[in-house]
Amino acid sequence: MKLLLDANLSWRIVSLLKPYFDDVAHVDFVIAYMANDTVIWQFAKENNYVIVSNDEDFINLLNLFGPPPKVVLLKTGNQHNNYIADLLIRHIQIIEEIASSDNYSLLELY
Repeated sequence: MKLLLDANLSWRIVSLLKPYFDDVAHVDFVIAYMANDTVIWQFAKENNYVIVSNDEDFINLLNLFGPPPKVVLLKTGNQHNNYIADLLIRHIQIIEEIASSDNYSLLELY
């Protein structure tokens, strides 16, 4: 499973997640610094990434275009990188299920 971290998350989280996920990337390094949400959406779709963000605009894109990509929406507020990484790692099984599901496209984590 491939995760694409949105610009509103620190690029430092990538290294914390790499041992647990097949591929983890940050938008600032694989697309462009300050890429807009529709560019991120298209890149994730074309490259089979699950978008991880705390930006609710991705829910609007999901409603507008439908999956793929799938979205993990973090509803945690401003947290440390280790907290975000631990949250994703603790939920790895359900993230994998969402990524491969035909029935679900959004996971909200609190």
